[in-house]
Amino acid sequence: MAKQYAFLFPGQGAQAPGMIKDVAESFPSARNVIDTVSSLIGLDMAQLLWESDAATLSRSDNSQIAITTASLAIMAALKDKGIEPAAAMGFSLGEFPALYAAGVLSFEDVIRVVRKRGLIMQEVCEEIASANEGHAPGMSAIIGLPPEKVTEIAANIPDAYAANMNSQKQTVISGTFDALTKAEEAAKAAGARAIRLKVAGPFHCPLMQKAADNFAKELENVSFADPKIPLFSNVTGKQAASGKDVKESAILHLTHRVRWTDEEAVLAQIIGSDNGNEWSVIEPGPGKVLTGLWKQTSFGESHPSVPVNTAEAINSL
Repeated sequence: MAKQYAFLFPGQGAQAPGMIKDVAESFPSARNVIDTVSSLIGLDMAQLLWESDAATLSRSDNSQIAITTASLAIMAALKDKGIEPAAAMGFSLGEFPALYAAGVLSFEDVIRVVRKRGLIMQEVCEEIASANEGHAPGMSAIIGLPPEKVTEIAANIPDAYAANMNSQKQTVISGTFDALTKAEEAAKAAGARAIRLKVAGPFHCPLMQKAADNFAKELENVSFADPKIPLFSNVTGKQAASGKDVKESAILHLTHRVRWTDEEAVLAQIIGSDNGNEWSVIEPGPGKVLTGLWKQTSFGESHPSVPVNTAEAINSL
């Protein structure tokens, strides 16, 4: 019975000062990823990853390339140990290291695309803040209510949108600062908790339409190959069929919901129906948010996920 690995790649908000430093110190291949990214985009990634404060890292133009670099560095270290993905899915930004893992984008293309995506999104977020008296837009996790109730709350507040379908107990709302404040108040009145996330904008909702339009122009000359392993789409919640579909979703991604619970269910079905292989689910990137969400599912106990973002965790596999 062969060992198969499903990789879950985290998105924005997973960043933390000093992330994966021990991985880079323990695995030369991981450090090489960091240095290569620095050369490709003209930014000192080691300094960004290990010397930046939390506020600096939370900016979209910094967090997106930092998290992607961290995930790719961990992937390189895992490859040294003979561990490669048999299926890949990423949460929001995490779709881009997943595209590399599935052979859809080359290393160089995924780095350049993510860098441009972060710059575009940060610019639009600053424009939205400027139009709202300097109050930054963002996202808020609503915990303790079913997705349907959170969607109803957001629908009754202008510039608030149910954006990330994380689990049956957690849904994330995107919006302007004032819209989020009203949505949080309404959610708390309905018995929920609300946590403002460490992100720089109202992602996965119509407020990002300008960013989607600008990003589409950047992708015009980028080639997306067909996935070589099962790959899943935040936009559809299903397995991606072709490079053409993936490219279209990469643009829609900025303005459409993340259907994470649907993706988890499809991956679980693949794992559950494979009687010839032993599967392990791992989260190769900073943080452990996706491991926590996976644990909340009905299949999380039978196929638990493990966060892999330290040298010790890599060596334990």
